[in-house]
Amino acid sequence: MSATVRYDDVEVGLEIPAADYPVRRVSLVMYAGASGDFNPIHWNERFAKTVGLPDVIAHGMFTMAQGGRFVTDWAGDPGAVVDYGVKFSSMVVVPDDDQGATVTVSGVIEQKLEDKRVVVALTARSGDSRVLSRARAVVQLA
Repeated sequence: MSATVRYDDVEVGLEIPAADYPVRRVSLVMYAGASGDFNPIHWNERFAKTVGLPDVIAHGMFTMAQGGRFVTDWAGDPGAVVDYGVKFSSMVVVPDDDQGATVTVSGVIEQKLEDKRVVVALTARSGDSRVLSRARAVVQLA
């Protein structure tokens, strides 16, 4: 965990360096167990392909969670996120190999609000695809 970010130390336009989050099939199986979402498109390649998908895909909420993880890691406080929303714009395709997929998340301070809160605009990509759009988090800073 990083040190807690202070409100006075950030300005609009500050770029938060990107972080990579690996996504493997085992990650999806564990997420399915935790979330209760056992849809076979998230773990069964044969089924995923029969419904027209290129391969197994990550749960949308798993992908969204990587953005949340990015923000809480940056802020240094998992309770700092007071609002968070995204639009799902593309799938994270997870091949059954040693590499799997990677979700890369970066951010920029978009706005400073009252009460030491900031709006962080996030970019999340997997390969050449933007997987989250309109991703924004309101973060309470120290």
